[in-house]
Amino acid sequence: MDEALANLVDADPRERRQSSSVARLVTEDPKALVRIRDQLRDRHIRAAARRQMLLNTSGHSTWLMLNRQAAAAGVVAICGSEDESPLGPIYLKIDSEEVQEVIDWLSAYSG
Repeated sequence: MDEALANLVDADPRERRQSSSVARLVTEDPKALVRIRDQLRDRHIRAAARRQMLLNTSGHSTWLMLNRQAAAAGVVAICGSEDESPLGPIYLKIDSEEVQEVIDWLSAYSG
Protein backbone atom coordinates (compact mmCIF):
# COMPACT_ATOMS: atom_id res chain seq x y z
CA MET A 1 0.00 0.00 0.00
CA ASP A 2 1.15 3.55 -0.69
CA GLU A 3 3.31 4.53 2.30
CA ALA A 4 1.78 8.02 2.58
CA LEU A 5 -1.72 6.52 2.71
CA ALA A 6 -0.62 3.97 5.29
CA ASN A 7 0.53 6.84 7.54
CA LEU A 8 -2.99 8.28 7.65
CA VAL A 9 -5.28 5.26 7.74
CA ASP A 10 -5.51 2.75 10.55
CA ALA A 11 -7.07 -0.30 8.96
CA ASP A 12 -6.83 -3.95 8.28
CA PRO A 13 -8.32 -3.80 4.81
CA ARG A 14 -10.48 -6.48 3.28
CA GLU A 15 -9.13 -5.35 -0.08
CA ARG A 16 -5.76 -3.84 -0.93
CA ARG A 17 -4.59 -3.08 -4.45
CA GLN A 18 -1.75 -1.00 -5.76
CA SER A 19 -0.61 -0.08 -9.23
CA SER A 20 1.97 2.47 -10.30
CA SER A 21 -0.48 5.34 -9.84
CA VAL A 22 -3.29 4.07 -7.59
CA ALA A 23 -3.38 2.58 -4.11
CA ARG A 24 -6.78 1.33 -3.06
CA LEU A 25 -7.70 0.28 0.43
CA VAL A 26 -11.23 -0.94 1.17
CA THR A 27 -12.48 -1.43 4.70
CA GLU A 28 -15.80 -1.33 6.45
CA ASP A 29 -14.20 -0.38 9.76
CA PRO A 30 -14.99 3.27 10.58
CA LYS A 31 -12.05 3.23 13.01
CA ALA A 32 -9.81 3.36 9.93
CA LEU A 33 -10.53 7.11 9.78
CA VAL A 34 -9.84 7.90 13.45
CA ARG A 35 -6.29 9.14 12.74
CA ILE A 36 -7.61 11.51 10.08
CA ARG A 37 -10.43 12.69 12.37
CA ASP A 38 -7.96 13.36 15.19
CA GLN A 39 -5.70 15.38 12.91
CA LEU A 40 -8.59 17.41 11.53
CA ARG A 41 -9.41 18.28 15.15
CA ASP A 42 -5.85 18.83 16.37
CA ARG A 43 -4.82 20.92 13.36
CA HIS A 44 -8.04 22.99 13.56
CA ILE A 45 -9.02 22.21 9.96
CA ARG A 46 -12.39 20.54 10.60
CA ALA A 47 -14.40 23.35 9.01
CA ALA A 48 -12.26 23.37 5.86
CA ALA A 49 -12.49 19.57 5.59
CA ARG A 50 -16.25 19.70 6.11
CA ARG A 51 -16.68 22.34 3.38
CA GLN A 52 -14.65 20.27 0.92
CA MET A 53 -16.44 17.02 1.73
CA LEU A 54 -19.87 18.67 1.39
CA LEU A 55 -18.82 20.28 -1.89
CA ASN A 56 -17.50 16.93 -3.16
CA THR A 57 -20.49 14.83 -2.10
CA SER A 58 -22.31 12.90 -4.77
CA GLY A 59 -24.86 10.25 -3.89
CA HIS A 60 -23.34 8.01 -1.21
CA SER A 61 -19.74 9.21 -1.54
CA THR A 62 -17.48 12.15 -0.87
CA TRP A 63 -13.79 12.84 -1.29
CA LEU A 64 -10.90 15.02 -0.16
CA MET A 65 -7.53 15.75 -1.71
CA LEU A 66 -4.65 15.38 0.74
CA ASN A 67 -1.07 16.56 0.33
CA ARG A 68 1.10 13.51 -0.37
CA GLN A 69 4.30 14.98 1.15
CA ALA A 70 2.53 15.86 4.38
CA ALA A 71 0.89 12.42 4.47
CA ALA A 72 4.30 10.77 4.12
CA ALA A 73 5.17 12.52 7.39
CA GLY A 74 1.88 11.39 8.96
CA VAL A 75 0.23 14.82 8.71
CA VAL A 76 -3.20 15.53 7.22
CA ALA A 77 -3.06 18.60 4.97
CA ILE A 78 -6.05 19.33 2.75
CA CYS A 79 -5.47 20.48 -0.82
CA GLY A 80 -7.91 22.76 -2.60
CA SER A 81 -6.37 21.90 -5.97
CA GLU A 82 -4.01 19.31 -7.43
CA ASP A 83 -1.29 21.98 -7.76
CA GLU A 84 -1.01 22.26 -3.97
CA SER A 85 0.67 18.84 -3.77
CA PRO A 86 3.87 18.76 -5.87
CA LEU A 87 3.96 14.95 -5.85
CA GLY A 88 0.27 14.78 -6.68
CA PRO A 89 -2.50 14.60 -4.11
CA ILE A 90 -3.94 11.57 -2.40
CA TYR A 91 -7.63 11.31 -3.22
CA LEU A 92 -9.40 10.04 -0.13
CA LYS A 93 -12.78 8.74 -1.28
CA ILE A 94 -15.36 7.71 1.28
CA ASP A 95 -18.33 5.61 0.23
CA SER A 96 -21.12 5.08 2.76
CA GLU A 97 -24.87 4.73 2.81
CA GLU A 98 -24.66 7.30 5.64
CA VAL A 99 -22.15 9.66 4.00
CA GLN A 100 -23.61 12.74 5.79
CA GLU A 101 -23.12 11.03 9.17
CA VAL A 102 -19.52 10.18 8.25
CA ILE A 103 -18.88 13.81 7.31
CA ASP A 104 -20.47 14.96 10.57
CA TRP A 105 -18.34 12.51 12.58
CA LEU A 106 -15.08 13.44 10.84
CA SER A 107 -15.70 17.16 11.31
CA ALA A 108 -17.38 17.08 14.76
CA TYR A 109 -16.39 19.61 17.39
CA SER A 110 -17.06 17.18 20.24
CA GLY A 111 -17.17 13.47 20.95
